[in-house]
Amino acid sequence: MAPQAKPESGRPVDWLIFSLVPIFFSSNMIFGRGIIGDVAPYTTAFLRWAGSTAIMLPFIYSDRRASALFVRNHFWLWLLLGGLGMGICGGLVYWSLTYTSAANGTLIYTTSPLFIILFQWMFSGRHISGRELAGMLVAFAGVISIVLRGDPAALLHLRFNIGDLGILIAAISFAIYSILLKDPALRNLSPLALFGMIALSGALVLLPPSIWEFIEGGPLPDSASDWWKIAGMVAFASLAAFFCFQHAVRVFGPATAGITLYLMPPVSIVMAMFFLGEPFEAYHALGIVLVLGGVVLASLRGRKHIKE
Repeated sequence: MAPQAKPESGRPVDWLIFSLVPIFFSSNMIFGRGIIGDVAPYTTAFLRWAGSTAIMLPFIYSDRRASALFVRNHFWLWLLLGGLGMGICGGLVYWSLTYTSAANGTLIYTTSPLFIILFQWMFSGRHISGRELAGMLVAFAGVISIVLRGDPAALLHLRFNIGDLGILIAAISFAIYSILLKDPALRNLSPLALFGMIALSGALVLLPPSIWEFIEGGPLPDSASDWWKIAGMVAFASLAAFFCFQHAVRVFGPATAGITLYLMPPVSIVMAMFFLGEPFEAYHALGIVLVLGGVVLASLRGRKHIKE
C-alpha cells in the first residue's frame, strides 16, 4: 500500500523520528564496543541481520503478495539494497574497523551525505541551495573538530590504510542505498514489510562470507555478553535505526535524511559519557555546537523546494 502524501515540511512526529535516527545508529557503538575481535566481522553482521529478519517475518507474511511481487519484478534492486545497506555497510565496516581507527572511520563515513547530494546533482539535476551547502560544511567542520580532538595539527598525523578505503566504500554505498529507497517500486510495500525484505536480502548477501569465516576458524559468539551485544544491535542499531531512517527518507528525501549521519559523532559522545563513563571535553562541546548548527541550517530549506 503506497504511503499517503505528507506535508513537505514534515509533521512533528516526523521530526521526532528524524531525531531518533542518529540515536539508534549510535547505539551500535555502545553494543558493538568490544565485540570486534571476539566475533568475526561478517559473522557479526550476518547474525545482526538474520535476527532482524526473524523478527520482521510476521510483517513480511502479512504483506506477502506485495513482497513476492517486489522480489519477482525487482530482484536485482532487492538484492542491491541488501548488499549496499547491510552487506557493505555492515560486514565491510566491521572488517575495516579491524584495520583503521574509530577516528578515521568516523571522519570518512560522515562524508556520506555529501555523496548523496553529489549523486543527486549529477544524475537527477538536484538543486543545491547555498544555505544547504553552508550547513553541511559547518556540520562537517564540527565532525572534524571532534575527530581531531580540537587540535588541527592532528590532521597531519592521520594515517590512511586499507580499512579507510573500506569505510569510504561504505560511505558511498550508504549514499546510493539512501537514494534507492526513493525508488517508486518500494512504495507498494508497507514500511515494516519493506524493512524486513531488505534485512532478508542483507542476511542472504552476508551468508557466504560468514560461512567462509567459519571455515577459516573465525570466532563465534561464545558468551552471554556477546549475545547481548548482538541483541542490542538487532533491536536498536538495526530494527529501530533503519526503520526510522527509511521513514525519514520517505518524508524528507535522501539528502535531508542523510544529514542525520552528521549527528552521530556528538550523539555517540553523549551516549559514551552516560553509558561508558567516558569524559566530556571542551572540543566535544565545540563540535556538537557546530554539528547541530550546521544540521539546522542545512535542514531548513525553503518551502518552495520539494522533497528530492
